[in-house]
Amino acid sequence: MAAHAEVSRRTLLKGGGAALAGLGALQVSGPAHAFPGHPGDEVIPWLDQPGPNPIPDVLQNLLVWEELDSWITPADDFFVVSHYGNQTVSEAGFQLGIGGLVARPQKLTLDALKARPRREVTFTLECSGNTGPPFFIGGVGNARWAGTPLAPLLECAGIEDPDAEIVFFGADSGAVTIRDNSGVVRSPEPPVLTITEQFARSMTVDEAMDEGNLLCYEMNGAALPPEHGFPLRLIAPGWYGVANVKWLTRIEVMDQRWAGRFMARDYVTIREPHPGQAVWTFNTVKHDRLKSAPAKVTRHRDRYAVMGAAWGAPIAEVEVQIDGGPWRAAELDDRRRARKRDGFAWRFWTFHWGRPGPGEHTVRSRAYDVEGNLQPAPDDPFLASKVTYWESNGQITRRVRIPAG
Repeated sequence: MAAHAEVSRRTLLKGGGAALAGLGALQVSGPAHAFPGHPGDEVIPWLDQPGPNPIPDVLQNLLVWEELDSWITPADDFFVVSHYGNQTVSEAGFQLGIGGLVARPQKLTLDALKARPRREVTFTLECSGNTGPPFFIGGVGNARWAGTPLAPLLECAGIEDPDAEIVFFGADSGAVTIRDNSGVVRSPEPPVLTITEQFARSMTVDEAMDEGNLLCYEMNGAALPPEHGFPLRLIAPGWYGVANVKWLTRIEVMDQRWAGRFMARDYVTIREPHPGQAVWTFNTVKHDRLKSAPAKVTRHRDRYAVMGAAWGAPIAEVEVQIDGGPWRAAELDDRRRARKRDGFAWRFWTFHWGRPGPGEHTVRSRAYDVEGNLQPAPDDPFLASKVTYWESNGQITRRVRIPAG
């Protein structure tokens, strides 16, 4: 069993056509907006509530775990991250440009994109900073995303260099101040340069050509809301939220690695050297990591249950630990068990706690994926070596007080 997991969605991402052949609308049994449990269950609030959000201009609408009641997250309840503010992009005159090192540059209207084959995927989108800072524990949601596959459009454009970088540009931009180290610094303060940088993320050709990637124009059966990228965004199942570029306006094929703010300076996981090593490591945030979280404790008559979600890879098993005791299996919700070709949605689970004693208790969960990888403990060496808060997928412990009587 792996001691840590870099979310093993690899068989899906690497396989592309084999793993995702025929990807279509997810069919599930049972209502889409149901959560395991009984009508009228009493929710026992967690004691360790997150603090106030210090950056409301960047983060909005964070998930309140005790209020989670649906497998599909309504668009109005879905978390929002916007580094340069939410954008208003008019559909009139909108065109997606595909250019750079391509044989046939493209410009496509939204109507032209909608006229192409449509595909739908249910994908749990998580911000890579989620559960990093103590106030940020609700940056995750699950939605049905629909659009047209990206790969055929890149094939139509004719990528001229198989080793190229595919860069996705959003409409959002902002001022960025950087050091100007073009010459020798002789003054006490180093010179700086302020530029206007457009939000952008990149992939290799192989990554961009994955059959799961969509040029997305719908969320939960309706047009994308403005805060979620209207009129067009990239949806890259299996990638953290930052890679799913909103307000997508341009795709450019380049002959060198893209090193913009959100690839090389921000959203970079830094790890300190291991014993005997002298080199720090710097890695761009990319693919999801295996994760689970206790959502809420409920009471039905005199019996208690812990309910939660697991995501980041196809989930095989979830276990729960109470007060540091033995790990015990939770029950996975099979009413919405995804088909093999749709392993990108979270999976709900329930732990039947029974009749715990009154007083304060700790609740921790851990998930296994179908390849046997285990969600790491907080003191896992690989996780503990991280000095940035990105990709914090360690086991989550919550505190709850069971009332007397």
